[in-house]
Amino acid sequence: MDDLINSIIQNTQIIQLITVIVGVIIILTVKNIIRSRLSRYIKDSDNSYKSKKAVNVVGYFLIILLISIIYRDSLGTLTVFFGIAGAGIAFALQEVIVSIAGWLAIILTDIYKSGDRVMLGGIKGDVIDVRVLRTTIMEIGSWVDGDLYNGRMVRIANSFVFKEPVYNYSSDFPFLWDEIKVPIQYGSDYALAREILYDAAREVVGDYSKKAEKNWDIMVRKFLIENASTHPMVNMTANDNWVEFTLRYVVDYKKRVSVKDKLFMNILNKVENSSNKVEFASATFALTKVPPIKVESEKKD
Repeated sequence: MDDLINSIIQNTQIIQLITVIVGVIIILTVKNIIRSRLSRYIKDSDNSYKSKKAVNVVGYFLIILLISIIYRDSLGTLTVFFGIAGAGIAFALQEVIVSIAGWLAIILTDIYKSGDRVMLGGIKGDVIDVRVLRTTIMEIGSWVDGDLYNGRMVRIANSFVFKEPVYNYSSDFPFLWDEIKVPIQYGSDYALAREILYDAAREVVGDYSKKAEKNWDIMVRKFLIENASTHPMVNMTANDNWVEFTLRYVVDYKKRVSVKDKLFMNILNKVENSSNKVEFASATFALTKVPPIKVESEKKD
């Protein structure tokens, strides 16, 4: 009788194992088929990426649900074992657990998402993938000047969202304030110099100012923050060598370098066409006192 019971139990366990294996294979196959065909129907890359991630999550959830249903009778006896083992695993895999918690925080909140430009763990770049343990960033900067890709992909543990500040350049307000400094010679037409900078800014970043103003209105309603101006501003200071004008403006976070190039080109053209009323300055050095110089010569017989 005991042999018969043991045989039935063993057969039942084998059937359960086979059922789990077949079920997992079917779920993974269907998941991969759906992922491969999503791009045919969803043309937008951002929506396609999010849909594929959602399919992955649903697939893994169905696998866990399948295993739970098949082994539901054994879950009670495994609870104590999992409780004891879980304490040891939690201690050994602290970093992994924190990374998973970080992934949940990223998914459920608005810390950042794929496509955002962030600085995380000292690395600045665009988020191209968010997985359970790590976030993949296409790095910008480093040995490359400006906000340009350097070709290096960096994978950062999701646990960093709890350890260090996360700088997001594009989440609620996809614009940045930037500035350029222009040195002008003393004796130039300062009012004309200021007007040249304003005109250049209006021509190059005028559209950004209008768009940024609408986004900033949303920020003011959402957060406790002052109603800052998004229009170009020009400030002037004087130092020992020249009069320095600072142009401050709002720009799209991905176009900072190209916009600065256009601004400088526009300003250069306008200054050159000012009939020498406005001239750029360069560093000058004044010698206030020349020390006496003695020249001695020896006469040879």
